[in-house]
Amino acid sequence: MSGCRFGVERKRWELPFLAEAEELAGLRRVMRLHLELWGLSSMAYAAQVCVTELTSNVIKHVGTGTSACLAVSMNGGCLRIEVNDSDGQRLPTLIRTAGLDERGRGMQMVEGMAARWGVIVRGASKTTWCELATGLQSADGHVADEQVAKAEALLGLCGLGERRGPSQLRRMSVKEAAEAATGLITDLLLWLRAHGYDADEALDRAQLRFEVESEAEGAA
Repeated sequence: MSGCRFGVERKRWELPFLAEAEELAGLRRVMRLHLELWGLSSMAYAAQVCVTELTSNVIKHVGTGTSACLAVSMNGGCLRIEVNDSDGQRLPTLIRTAGLDERGRGMQMVEGMAARWGVIVRGASKTTWCELATGLQSADGHVADEQVAKAEALLGLCGLGERRGPSQLRRMSVKEAAEAATGLITDLLLWLRAHGYDADEALDRAQLRFEVESEAEGAA
């Protein structure tokens, strides 16, 4: 895994919610969708488990209906998940259990999946957080795939290299990156049409190949 030469950002996001059992499915769904947008689909299961357990801890020990907030960001190459609530007194603890004892099971699951976790108390509120190792070298990293590297080189040749400042390329938003990639795809389709090839057929073939390779990647 390596960094993106254009520094495409994964921006921190937050979602206020009420700590209720009925909210868990929605939180898991939002987490999965955001990780897909970040190119981190492989992290979805572990992240969903951690969100479920951190939220369930609030429901059980602080109270159903407590105002809370889910915040997700990148900390270097780690995915950071935070659940904030309004009770700075009752803190989650890790209890070693055995057999059928359910006490502390949730935080045991978080500890088993996370590279590290902890609690930050801020006056009357607290943040329970965990960080999952993604295997990336940096917050803007991505899979060091040969095809990804080829596309990145093409984007550089098509003018994105002009974004370089005194020392490095200006960081790009996901929207800017999408516009740049879309521009490149449009140019390629125009090139194909100029050579008498059906652009719609090329798009269909590319979409089919993308789906096949994405499925193979997900199964790996």
